[in-house]
Amino acid sequence: MPGKRITDHQVNRYKELRRQFKQEAAAAKVGVSVRSARRIEQTTRLPSQRGLRRWRTRADPLAGVWETELVALLRQTPGLTAVTLLEELERRHPGRFDARVLRTLQRRVRGWRAIEGEEREVFFAQAHPPGRLGLSDFTDAGELEVRIAGASFEHRLYQFALAYSGWRHAEVVLGGESWVALSGGLQNALWRLGGAPAEHRTDSLSAAFNNLAEREELTRRYEGLCERYGMRATRNNPGESHENGSIEARHATTKHFLEQALLLRGSREFKSLEDYRRFVAEVVERANARLVKALAVERACLRALPARRAADYEELDARVSKFALFTVRKESYTVPSRLVGHRLKVRLYDDRVEARLGESCVFEAPRARAAGEGRARLIDYRHLVPALKRKPGALVRWRFRDALWPRSEYAATWQRLIERLPEQRAARVMVGLLELAAGHGCEAALAVRLAEIASRDELPDLDRLVEEFAPHQAKMPVVSVELPALAVYDALVEAA
Repeated sequence: MPGKRITDHQVNRYKELRRQFKQEAAAAKVGVSVRSARRIEQTTRLPSQRGLRRWRTRADPLAGVWETELVALLRQTPGLTAVTLLEELERRHPGRFDARVLRTLQRRVRGWRAIEGEEREVFFAQAHPPGRLGLSDFTDAGELEVRIAGASFEHRLYQFALAYSGWRHAEVVLGGESWVALSGGLQNALWRLGGAPAEHRTDSLSAAFNNLAEREELTRRYEGLCERYGMRATRNNPGESHENGSIEARHATTKHFLEQALLLRGSREFKSLEDYRRFVAEVVERANARLVKALAVERACLRALPARRAADYEELDARVSKFALFTVRKESYTVPSRLVGHRLKVRLYDDRVEARLGESCVFEAPRARAAGEGRARLIDYRHLVPALKRKPGALVRWRFRDALWPRSEYAATWQRLIERLPEQRAARVMVGLLELAAGHGCEAALAVRLAEIASRDELPDLDRLVEEFAPHQAKMPVVSVELPALAVYDALVEAA
């Protein structure tokens, strides 16, 4: 009856004891039978070596083609796979080879590559002393399937990490890889960290510029920003993401943390962008809580921050056209008509835009985002209502009319008006509705009422809506005051 296998250690121990004891005693001391002891003395190989055989148990299925045909193909084109080689054999020798040979061919190809194949790339693990290297990069976060106020939210994450401690900072980026997003995210990370590393590395940022001039400008700004914080600016080579490996690996873990937190939360829906930003910050903060000891070591080696932050926006000049529009970076914005003809200093942040006339901020709004490669427009009806009130007929064929409606209820109301009323009358009613919404702060309430009117298949009565949402103030009574003559007071004094 078979029992436990005899080990190499038992064999070696038996041979040592056999020099001192008889066969039966030595066998008993190592726990083997006398019969097994006799077999041990008759062979020089250890038990682990007895399974090695030097002969084939079946005919070689690749005999006659491996050396003469397949090796020649591999030497000529080393990238060929075993599947491709098998298909070639079936073509050259119909009916001789089938899929059962594939596993044998794969082992044979793997062995050939290990002996005669091309040199393979070797990766060298790097040692990062504390305080030396910080890294920045962007990653697409669409796979998280986050929704903001019921709408799908396509976005990226900017991430900064320290190579030694692994401390990270991540924040939501609405646009693409831009200088504004890099500058703002990097400075937010450094000020949250409380210091700056000796070197800062990012990728080639090829997605951040469109031409050579923009590339030179971005390079100058990037180096200036790093110099302000006392960091040496470096970049990895284009397409060589492993050179930025310390941050690339953390993209996967950060998105894994966010995915797990979303599963625990039970919903991927957020009421607002600010709620989602706070969620991301909390998840990253919990991840950093595991690195307290390493971070304490690294913080002691960081460089002090400057007295003030650098500008985390891009400043451009823009002239307001006769259409009450100014355009920057393929983004168009409406402004009050009194600014027509003026040249503005426009500051582009990642999530908003500001326009200044001299030292005064005359315009501020969220960034306009276009889907795909088209132009983005942010049309604010409040800016254009006064002009449309003077020329309501212009609304009918205005090029940007569909971007004017503040809510879907207004767009649906316009469609019903233009279908059932003459153009001029429909335009006057619609401009009146926009004026009512802008002048009396009832945009949302008026939208609800317009939806109710549409559900009854009726057209809005502008006068009735004005009376409801902007009733006329009651007239003040006229009060007549008659002043007494001064002699009356003299008479009262004399009487006293």
